[in-house]
Amino acid sequence: MRNLLDERKRKILAAVIDAYIVTGEPVGSKTIASLPDIRVSPATIRNDMAVLEQLGYLEQPHTSAGRIPTYSGYRLYIDELMNAKAISDEEKRMLDECLDIEAPTADALIESASKALSELTHCATVVRNISPKFSVITKVEVIPTGKRMYVLLMITSSGNIRNKVCRLEFDLTNEQMDFFSRYMAENLQGVSVDELSEEIIEKLVAAMGTYMVTLTPLLKGVAELAEGFKNTEIHLEGERNLLARQDISGAQIARFLENKNEVMKNMLDDSFGDLHVAFGEDGGFVIENSSMIVSKIRKDGKLAGSLGVIGPMRLDYAKVIPYIEYLTGRITEMISEEDEDNGDNEE
Repeated sequence: MRNLLDERKRKILAAVIDAYIVTGEPVGSKTIASLPDIRVSPATIRNDMAVLEQLGYLEQPHTSAGRIPTYSGYRLYIDELMNAKAISDEEKRMLDECLDIEAPTADALIESASKALSELTHCATVVRNISPKFSVITKVEVIPTGKRMYVLLMITSSGNIRNKVCRLEFDLTNEQMDFFSRYMAENLQGVSVDELSEEIIEKLVAAMGTYMVTLTPLLKGVAELAEGFKNTEIHLEGERNLLARQDISGAQIARFLENKNEVMKNMLDDSFGDLHVAFGEDGGFVIENSSMIVSKIRKDGKLAGSLGVIGPMRLDYAKVIPYIEYLTGRITEMISEEDEDNGDNEE
């Protein structure tokens, strides 16, 4: 269908979408004819709008009204017609100031970007964090908290901490707890979270000798903590911005928030390119008349997370997309530079 569009129709479609994004009202031929780069009569524009409607790029909500864009119209606009707004040096400084460059972990850095993006766009923001997979285990502790009750604590090089309560069938002696702490330090310290497999845990269990019976439940708890680090974590910021929208169903937003982890894992699939735009009808996204723009964050060339915006379909894509791409690009640079600096310090 795109091949059926000549340059004039493409200009008219882009102009209709630009006007609709600003006003939220159906756009008529007289509005488009008044634009300086559209040098044809309102009658010609009406004919072209009718063709664009037949092709599925525009629709007419009422017989006497102007046109509004469809999902297909927005898709073509974003892919081919949109004039993305270049980010000025002043905007770059503003976005850099929004990033917490002193953040102790990559997670905290991405979180600061998420909050800033929510405030700048008045939308909800979504973060998909898989960076813990790149971390190594720095410490495993066991802490007695009551009769036969123990807390396992795992800390990684990225500053992430997880804990798990373990109920044992008997109390551990100081000697057993000291052995466990030493055993963990000798065998797991410096091991990548992503590499801690069931096979490694089984070998550690078999090598414990006389401590096997008493300490195996704790080792299984360590394996569960590691699996928790491996799982993708999804966080939303600025949900109130979605709820405040008059052009998105509050009931659909509520359902989305109840099932956000399941929905977002599908929408943030690794197979998509570095930037992905989805609409309310795409891929099981459950909010009609909405859009989601997500850009990937990388660390040393590998996927380390995603940052994006969830808002109305009538979004200023030409402004928001460059903001997201700039922030994810800066985060990618910063977390990669951090590794280089650490390598220099070790030398």
